[in-house]
Amino acid sequence: ADAEALKAAVAVASAILVTAAPDSAGCPGLKALVPALTASGAYPDWIGYVSSTAVYGDRAGGWAFEDDDLNAASVEGARRVRAEQDWLDAGRGMGLTVQIFRLPAIYGPGRSPLDRLRDGTARLVKKPGQVFNRIHVADAVSAFFASMARPHPGRAYTLADDEPARADVVMAGAATRLNLPLPPEVALDDPSVSDAMRRFYNDNKRLSNARAKAELGWRPKYPTWREGLDALISSSSRP
Repeated sequence: ADAEALKAAVAVASAILVTAAPDSAGCPGLKALVPALTASGAYPDWIGYVSSTAVYGDRAGGWAFEDDDLNAASVEGARRVRAEQDWLDAGRGMGLTVQIFRLPAIYGPGRSPLDRLRDGTARLVKKPGQVFNRIHVADAVSAFFASMARPHPGRAYTLADDEPARADVVMAGAATRLNLPLPPEVALDDPSVSDAMRRFYNDNKRLSNARAKAELGWRPKYPTWREGLDALISSSSRP
């Protein structure tokens, strides 16, 4: 972004949400925003950094909580760990309210198993005992607003649905709802499986959203994948 335009924008912003993915040099959002905030003398009420549950690493199917030791197994996860700490350090150093949000797979309109089934790109990967949480994009947004209303400086929150579930179960539920056949079952090392999906299957964990519920008063509108997929089908069928 243009430095002067960014300086002008942060000067009048009461809240800033950072979604930029970190690279080998750290979070590009931090590198752009800190100088802009300093130059403008701006002190927004709230800064949210969107991280990933990849920071927890593998839990062998066990539960992951915000205060657990972070054990990222991937390069991407390790970069997120560093970016989280950089943002927390910046918040403390500048006297700003910084919140960390750790999100699993995000789904919503145009980005769900329903869409992959419709366009023929869905794959059915079965891995015994493997479970994932997910979150509807609308629930993530509602959590950000809940945090703005009840800020807790320096706090991290896992934003996930209430029910860890196997990916093949979710895919089967999506296919049933669309009255479509299940996609072909493939092995994790099949060439049609992307590197990103393989990394996704490296970590097996259940995510607790108890802290976000207790401290932010947040409740997901779509507590499981069932409500989320039903809502997506309902909205797509409207004229």
